[in-house]
Amino acid sequence: MIRAGIINVTGYVGAELARLLAEHPEVEIASVTGRSQAGKRLAEVFPHLWSVDLPVEEELSDEVDVVLSALPHAAAAATLAPHIAAGTPVIDCSADFRLHDVSSYEQWYGEHPEPDLLPGATYGLPELHRDAIRESRLVAVPGCYPTAAILGLAPLAASGWLRSAIVDAKSGVSGAGRALKQTSHFSEVSANFSAYGLGGHRHQPEMAQELGELGERDEIPITFVPHLIPMVRGILATCYAELSGAELPSNPEDAREVLVERYESFYEDHPFVQVMPNPPSTKETMGSNACLLYPNVDVVTGQVSVVSCIDNLMKGAAGGAVQCLNLMQGFDERAGLSSIGLYP
Repeated sequence: MIRAGIINVTGYVGAELARLLAEHPEVEIASVTGRSQAGKRLAEVFPHLWSVDLPVEEELSDEVDVVLSALPHAAAAATLAPHIAAGTPVIDCSADFRLHDVSSYEQWYGEHPEPDLLPGATYGLPELHRDAIRESRLVAVPGCYPTAAILGLAPLAASGWLRSAIVDAKSGVSGAGRALKQTSHFSEVSANFSAYGLGGHRHQPEMAQELGELGERDEIPITFVPHLIPMVRGILATCYAELSGAELPSNPEDAREVLVERYESFYEDHPFVQVMPNPPSTKETMGSNACLLYPNVDVVTGQVSVVSCIDNLMKGAAGGAVQCLNLMQGFDERAGLSSIGLYP
């Protein structure tokens, strides 16, 4: 049994980490922090976590074997630096260690507080970097949108087929975090549907970086347009791929069969990614660590598209973090993550 510490348990991702680790067969939650709620019991802040009888503290206890952070960018790196220096395994859900290039980080997020730590970080997407995660002491959990988009396009990039892509993605409001914002008020969101980030979104560089590495290129051009949809959880990304050198039959039905075989082969050893016979919906992934994929070829235009569906707080954040923890600690990759999606 390992002792885990959760930094910033009082946000949506932190609370989801606590919920998952409370049921993990190999983990004891030893310490949780949340400065705005310090001094309270966790169940006072989140009644659904009544079984996790812990005080919310300002700082983590020293008696932890692994640290999971749900802090925002910049704050995460500064807070985690001492734990990293001490050799404690760290899993970070912020953007601070996702991008390899400091200049790329600074373009999107501002000055990096701990740039010297970037070379030691592993991008925490097990379907691409499972072996590296196992050996790593610092893992950066991918962004929620990049998780859906990269998993949707990775088999094409790895085949050398992906020239560029358009990612049209919709997210539930929990992706904006728990802090109060006018754009996430009920009156603003209810019965509304909007695009944002059209001038550039900070998750796009992750997609370009990871898909480019798979395709043995510096980057693959990705046009990314996110949307806010009036629901709590879930991401549905429709990825339109421009192919180059793809060995696909001219008949769209035969081409789809080739795509499905390629996707099933690519993910055959990855328990949380499933290629579906029909287009998935967000309800089918709610509360689970699954990513459901549907590759398709339009029978009229021949356009290749892939529908990718996840729960943004699970596979897109806390679930992905626990999956990485399992790999880092030598546990079954599925430990604590066996929940099937809630329906209806």
